[in-house]
Order: sequence, then structure tokens, then C-alpha cells
Amino acid sequence: MKRGIESGNAASLLERFLEPREIAHLAAYLASPLASATNGAAIRAEGGVLTTTL
Repeated sequence: MKRGIESGNAASLLERFLEPREIAHLAAYLASPLASATNGAAIRAEGGVLTTTL
């Protein structure tokens, strides 16, 4: 099922689902001192969704 969704999803730049570790890396970054200059931002982790048709 996952493969069928991925192959038919032309609106995603990655053309795949994100792996749980990729979300974990983002969460770890946001919780770290490295993100001290990131404030008031909406951080999206959706694989680069395109809103226009190809």
C-alpha cells in the first residue's frame, strides 16, 4: 500500500514517506542549542509538497 501511495504521489518532491528517524532528527535539532535562533517559525516536515499540478 505504501509503495502504491508513493508512486502515485506526484505532489511530493521526495516521492516517498519520511522515515521516523528524519522526524526524530528534526525534533533533536529543535530541542538543541543549535536552534537558539529559530523562533516563531512553523517548521514543516512533509517531504516538500508541491501545491501546483505538474
